[in-house]
This record gives sequence, structure tokens and C-alpha cells, in this order.
Amino acid sequence: MQGMLSLEGQVAIVTGGVRRIGKAIAMALARDGATVVVNALRSKDEAEATVAEIKAAGGRAFVHLADVSDEAAVTAMAERVLAETGRIDILVNNAAVRGEVAFTDMTLAQWRAVTGPILDGAFLCARAVLPAMVRQKYGRIVNIGGVSAHLGAAGRAHVVTAKSGLVGLTRGLASEFAAHGVTVNCVVPGKIGGQRSHTAGKGIEGAPPVGREGVPEDVADIIHNICRPQASYMTGQTIHVSGGLFMP
Repeated sequence: MQGMLSLEGQVAIVTGGVRRIGKAIAMALARDGATVVVNALRSKDEAEATVAEIKAAGGRAFVHLADVSDEAAVTAMAERVLAETGRIDILVNNAAVRGEVAFTDMTLAQWRAVTGPILDGAFLCARAVLPAMVRQKYGRIVNIGGVSAHLGAAGRAHVVTAKSGLVGLTRGLASEFAAHGVTVNCVVPGKIGGQRSHTAGKGIEGAPPVGREGVPEDVADIIHNICRPQASYMTGQTIHVSGGLFMP
């Protein structure tokens, strides 16, 4: 991690940063010099393993366990990061819970169990870090969307709704904070291969036009690029990284 690193001196929070896309994002930001806060709900061992991998490669990172749908927990996370590092430059809202259930069988508790971490979590985390970004006159927020919000998906109304809401949140925050040097974008992964969590659902059938499934690094590379200082002219955008699976 020597030489000119464009994220050197910056601090990034990656929620749900312990596996698949979240881990790849944390690794990519750390490689470019950022100190990465790897957030997870309760996967302490996996979070510590991700941090150990970052440190082994010469990077800087630490773990913070917090439920992003819990207002007090998010506030405490932001306060700790500011106390220990003095700044917050990047927030990647990646934490999510999914699952499948027929809409007419869906309980309010099941609805909130999904919309809470995805949509409330993004709201709470953004609200917690934006005052620091405004003071710095600089910041990057990236919300991780879902292709089901654009294609539709049976049995996943809660997921589709929450991920669709991230597009609106992205546009609202981008409009409100552009004058403060803060960009806000939404990155939407397509069909990403590898081992999926037990809440991830059935997934998408068939290969996208490029003829292969994506890998987490395909998504992480795009996120890394829009988190760099050089990406100051892109904000309010929904960027699909799906191999052509969805073409707006």
C-alpha cells in the first residue's frame, strides 16, 4: 500500500462489510489507503477475519458491531469513529436482510425485519455521518441497491420496496448535500455468483448478456471509483453493475 493512494487519510464505514460484496468493498477501499470500519450485526469472527486480511495486506481497519436499524447503535458507531479517527469521509450502506414470503402471508414483523436494516439503516447511517461530511465539505455516500427493485420479484415485496426506497433516498440526499461537497449514488449489483447467505432468496435464473455471473470485485471496483475524490461530478445516480441484466 505504498505510493500515491487517492483515499489516503480518509475513513470509510462499510455496513455489512464481512462477506461477499461488503467484504470486497472494504478490501478495495483499504487498498487505496482508507481506514475502513467493518460493520456487522453480530458476525464478530468474520468481521475480525476481514480486518485481519486488510491488515495483512498493509491496510488499516477495525471492527464495529452494530445493528444499523437501531438509532442509538448507529449514533454510537459514528461517535466512536469520529472519536478515534477525527473524520468520516465515506459511507457504504450495504447491510441488508432479504428472504422470501408470499405477500398475503407476510406479517408486519417480517416486513420490518427487511425494510428496517435496508431502508431505515441507510437513513440512520447517512444522518449520523452527514454532519461530519458537511463540516469537512467533503463526503461520499454509496447505497447498495438490488436488481429486484428494477425487475420485480415474486415473494419479495419487502425487499423490492426497501431497495426501491434507496433510489429515492439517493436522489434526495444528492440534491440536498451537493453544495456541501458530498456525493450520493446508488450502485445496483446484478447476478453475483459465489456462496449466498440463507436469506438471499432463490436468485436470478440464467446468465446476463455478458455470458457470466458477476463476482463481488466487479461491484467493489465501481464503488471504489465513485468514492474517490476524482468522482466529484457524479451524484444522484443509480448505477447498474449487472452484465446487462437490466438496461435502464
